[in-house]
Amino acid sequence: MKEQPDQQRPAPAGPRLPPPRRSADWLFGGVYGTVLASGLLAALNQSGGEYTPFQDASWVLVTAGAAALAHGYSHHMTSHQAGSATHRWRVLSRALWNEWPIIVATLPTVLLLVSAGLAHWDSYGVTAVGLGLNTALLFAWGSFVALRVGYRLGSALLMGAADATIGLAIIVANAVIK
Repeated sequence: MKEQPDQQRPAPAGPRLPPPRRSADWLFGGVYGTVLASGLLAALNQSGGEYTPFQDASWVLVTAGAAALAHGYSHHMTSHQAGSATHRWRVLSRALWNEWPIIVATLPTVLLLVSAGLAHWDSYGVTAVGLGLNTALLFAWGSFVALRVGYRLGSALLMGAADATIGLAIIVANAVIK
């Protein structure tokens, strides 16, 4: 029997791929990645030790990649659905792909470290500039995300300030620990 053009074919039964994340959801990965980059930048700068900005940049990228993989895999495992192995691999791939903002958010720190290595900047200045830059980025991420999900400007700026407080806490911890 030939199907009429105005009739729709029923959806096939079985598990479906989770939808891609909404834009506000991936923006949260930016906050996470920026905090991760700040913590690594502070931790990798050892006073009295040899300053290796290219290796530090590599470690920031490797750690961001590992964090993104772990985060995506944990999302996949907590939303496990019955289905074929092919379907599970597709769901896992989607979960891992959705974590790209974590890695992208570390790129300003990576680029700063690479620039520092090329220009032979001192470690103290690079760490101070990097932590300041990341704190400003945290403010921007927090404010932008809040605006995207519907907060008014004043509330969004307060949310940005709350995110920037995380960056300030890393700066204070870096000063106290070192």
